[in-house]
Amino acid sequence: MSTSTSAALDAGRGPAEHGVRTQIIEAATAHFSHYGYDKTTVSDLAKAIGFSKAYVYKFFSSKQAIGEVICANCLSQIESEVHQALQGVQAPAERLRLLFTVFVEAGLRLFLQDRRLYEIAVAAATDQWPSAQAYEGRIRQLVEDIIKDGRASGAFESTTPLEDTSRAVYQVLLPYLNPVTLPHLAPLHKEAPSALQELVLRSLESRPQ
Repeated sequence: MSTSTSAALDAGRGPAEHGVRTQIIEAATAHFSHYGYDKTTVSDLAKAIGFSKAYVYKFFSSKQAIGEVICANCLSQIESEVHQALQGVQAPAERLRLLFTVFVEAGLRLFLQDRRLYEIAVAAATDQWPSAQAYEGRIRQLVEDIIKDGRASGAFESTTPLEDTSRAVYQVLLPYLNPVTLPHLAPLHKEAPSALQELVLRSLESRPQ
């Protein structure tokens, strides 16, 4: 997992590229993966890297601030997969299909491969951490951009207000983005996202005037 501190969203203290910050994030990632977010304390992390708890607090204001960086890194990996999949794909309908497919597959992979670490994403979504809110905002903007492109090309209808359409499409996708609900949808992931894609695309089709 990346330990870039650029994703901290101002969660930490001290110089962003300070080596100790990286040590703390690496120790936290290992502890959260093994013991879970809830069962790990700042004291545990301080002990793991050989510093006092007070020294750790010079770089991060709380355990949540550390979790914010790790959560943002996890979400950044998912976003990166999505943008790579969309690269070079021009047709808005196909871009929307890929959006559904890649988000579901990437989220499920994180859940299945590292459930302890997944607890951080659950905490972030439940308590609406800034990292989770920023992620949701970027995804909603991506949905809106794809719909805009579809309207500009004539592939999607343009009579419904753009904000209403993008909000509705995002809400269809949201249960598969939310780490709280995603595990419950896992048994359906081979069929449901595909069916939802086609339903959404039919609703977006341009109709003769």
